Amino acid sequence: MKEILYAVLVLGIMGAVFGAVLAIASKVFAVKTDERLPKLVEALPGANCGGCGFAGCQAYAQAVLEGRAEIGLCVAGGQASADRMAAVMGVTAAKTERVVAMVRCRGHHTAKARYDGVHDCRSAMFVGGNGPSACPSGCLGFGSCVSVCRFDAIHVVDGVAKVDPEKCTGCLQCAAVCPRKVIVPVSYDADIVIACSNHERGAYTRRECDMGCVGCHLCEKQCEFDAIHVVNNLAVIDYSKCVSCGRCAAVCPRKLISDSNLRQDMDAVPAMPR
Repeated sequence: MKEILYAVLVLGIMGAVFGAVLAIASKVFAVKTDERLPKLVEALPGANCGGCGFAGCQAYAQAVLEGRAEIGLCVAGGQASADRMAAVMGVTAAKTERVVAMVRCRGHHTAKARYDGVHDCRSAMFVGGNGPSACPSGCLGFGSCVSVCRFDAIHVVDGVAKVDPEKCTGCLQCAAVCPRKVIVPVSYDADIVIACSNHERGAYTRRECDMGCVGCHLCEKQCEFDAIHVVNNLAVIDYSKCVSCGRCAAVCPRKLISDSNLRQDMDAVPAMPR
């Protein structure tokens, strides 16, 4: 009986000693964490979307703390997150511009092949070398972009991906997986955008797509500010000159030019007299 009691006592003393040693070691060898880090993480939305260029919110916050990244890269959190992070770091946040994704395609193009495989744009691209649609740069409509959006901001409607700018955070994960690169960032406040990425000649476009840009130059002729030009058969806007008058949208015969929220109310703007 005494042997058992001695054994228990010895084990108890050893446990207390080892516990004390571990407690002291945890204090001596503890890695100090900057108290600003959890506050920076808390200032972020926790979406972990990767739009900032880092693996997640924790990684971005750490990069800001170490001076490896600027404040304001969080597209999901926008200006609010930038202001909170700046307050933690004791600096003033620069004004950030809200950016959203836009699909540069309205669809309605013919098909050159039938695709019955995996419902994924990247898989469909293997058909005929560039996908089953006759337009070589239009939306394929199989939803690769939808599968990666964490904000329910993009959906395939009538065979073409459509972005809800009110839900879109501008993380552009959809753009990263689009094999035809038809999803691009635009300013949320930009009034005039062109929903087409086709560079084929007008004759081909008229034959294969009833909504693609045909390079007619009507928009270019209507612009008083030299802000829109047809480049390689596609109208392109110079936003440094654009005043959002909407005359280019009014004369576009294919209704491709509209505002960034994809409204169609620009048609009411009268064209200039010739």
